[in-house]
Amino acid sequence: MPDQAKKVKKEDVPVDEEEIEIVDEVDEEQGYRVKLKPDLSKEEIKAMNLRSQIDDNRPKFRRQEWFRYKRLGIEWRRSVGISSKMRRNYKYRVNMPSIGYRSPKAVRGRHPSGFEDILVYNTKELEGLDPKRQAIRIAHTVGTRKRGDIEAKAKEMNLRILNRGQ
Repeated sequence: MPDQAKKVKKEDVPVDEEEIEIVDEVDEEQGYRVKLKPDLSKEEIKAMNLRSQIDDNRPKFRRQEWFRYKRLGIEWRRSVGISSKMRRNYKYRVNMPSIGYRSPKAVRGRHPSGFEDILVYNTKELEGLDPKRQAIRIAHTVGTRKRGDIEAKAKEMNLRILNRGQ
């Protein structure tokens, strides 16, 4: 029997602190600039870590017989057939989405950075946002001029823009 590769967690690997280099965002005019981080409580940080673990273990949910017919695609659709083995949860079929795969309520729907994601269409919608807990995402229908105005006001208010480079 051949030797199987052993999975190693990041925590198990010894790392010298001198070798670690963190590169987030570089602006050539202003030099190095670190991305804004959210102000999270200990419970929220713990919930974010738990969500990350749940995401790692969550299978990719595929449509029934996605491998058989190319026209079906791979995106999830619930199986509805009266004799469907997948709908009846037979063990040899792939898992279906269920409530057990859900993430903790405290961080559900949050951006992976920990910020609450707010969709913005104009500069008026920036008023009343908390830069410590909320970050903005500029809608794709916003034009170049208005996008520039929103980015300028967000920088002035110290808000993080999640889709700046797009």
